[in-house]
Amino acid sequence: MNNSLFPRIHNMGIVVASLDDAIALFSEIGLKLEGRSVIEGDWSGKVTGLHGQQVEIAMMATPDGNNRIELSRFIVPDVIADHRNAPVNALGYLRLMFTVADLDNLLTRLYALGVTLVDEVVNYENSYRLCYVRSADGLLIGLAEEVGH
Repeated sequence: MNNSLFPRIHNMGIVVASLDDAIALFSEIGLKLEGRSVIEGDWSGKVTGLHGQQVEIAMMATPDGNNRIELSRFIVPDVIADHRNAPVNALGYLRLMFTVADLDNLLTRLYALGVTLVDEVVNYENSYRLCYVRSADGLLIGLAEEVGH
């Protein structure tokens, strides 16, 4: 079967207030910084509909290199909406979820970055230990550790 006929996700974009803080957060989770640059010019505004935009971006990749997050900090124009504190039943993109090897250890490292646990770590059907956390910048992230692995 020719897999080139099927779509695959290239990246997911997240607008952040601090690129440095977001890079530190996702690096702690295990993603690697692939590059960082400023995007501007006519072509970029024609893609997004924000003519005259200037955006600093950082591309973060999962360790296997198959998935990426594009972090964006808008320089121009100003950010006009803030969905970071929306409840989990709000419309739109909710969160990213990562499978992690050692949830307790990772949580300890994330707490040092100002991350807070949304409620508590739960055991889902003896398959996963799950939780949601919020970064100091308000990003909602899910973490899942396979039980018995």
